Amino acid sequence: MGRLLLLLFLCHFSSSVKHSLQYFFTQTTGVQSIPEFVAVALFDGVQGGYYDSSTRRAEPKTEWIKKLMKDDPQHLQWYADQSLHTNEVFKHYIWSLRQRFNQTGGVHILQSMNGCEWDDETGEVTGFIQYGYDGEDFIALDLQKLTWITAKPQAVITKLRWDTEKTRLEHNKELFIHKCPELLKNYLQYGRSFLQTAVLPSVSLLQKSSSFPVSCHATGFYPDRAVMFWRKDGEEIHEGVHHTESLPNNDGTFQMSVDLKLSVTPEDWQTYDCVFQLSGVNEYIVTKLDKTAIRTNWEKPTDIRATVVVLAIILIAAVAVGAAVVFFTYKRKKGERSLLTMSLNSLRD
Repeated sequence: MGRLLLLLFLCHFSSSVKHSLQYFFTQTTGVQSIPEFVAVALFDGVQGGYYDSSTRRAEPKTEWIKKLMKDDPQHLQWYADQSLHTNEVFKHYIWSLRQRFNQTGGVHILQSMNGCEWDDETGEVTGFIQYGYDGEDFIALDLQKLTWITAKPQAVITKLRWDTEKTRLEHNKELFIHKCPELLKNYLQYGRSFLQTAVLPSVSLLQKSSSFPVSCHATGFYPDRAVMFWRKDGEEIHEGVHHTESLPNNDGTFQMSVDLKLSVTPEDWQTYDCVFQLSGVNEYIVTKLDKTAIRTNWEKPTDIRATVVVLAIILIAAVAVGAAVVFFTYKRKKGERSLLTMSLNSLRD
């Protein structure tokens, strides 16, 4: 059964692959402990670039984007300049929203996400532009009907104003249905040597304490299309098994875990094993349930120090992504208008 499920999984992902380019904006007010403005760009779910108002510095986050920046260093400063300008625009906009919601103080957050998704098999493109305020949806653009969809009564005044701006609506459609996929394909081409190279993970057995489940943890694999499961006597088991979604690492690779919650008698330990399979790679990585191989923080705390550090970094990155804003774009010509610059036009209230 496990092998059949694996085959179906791999067939599903071999039919087509969807690639995405996402830009996240976040502006905060009333919070002193974090930057008031954060910008994050994600490529296929991996953080590619970062900017915040505290450092005022754009930082490429993956090796292939670092190479892209090294090949054309003027872009990095240009991205920082554009992010600084976006910060100023969002300051004004969040002030306007506070007046509209009749808010005189407190913590408030303006967020925006835009970008596109492209299916490299069917050619289908999906674009998106959406805004949120204080953790709730505010307004989004329907790029097919070219009309703004409101989620709050306070957004109606913005919708009425933006729906009349036909030139801008057509411009946004061109931007996120055509320009964004072109940019996405450029990234794919530039990072192809890294992005299309399968990388196998290191697999470890982890356990917080003797009363906790044993976790089979794989990290450092690419791409993120992988399956992982526990077996007993060669057969996949489902009872007492908990799967986690794959999560990005800072270097562009991924990690995932599958927990075994069953009570295993000493004589049954050797009958269990953990199986990892990466899409496009024929070989399995099989890890036997071996008590002496389990890393814990109750017997050998130094063994898990690296894992704890990695998980802490991932948590910080996840917070940044959740609070993020677009900063990253690639101009092929110096005079070409950027994805970021053009998207700023939709922010005027």
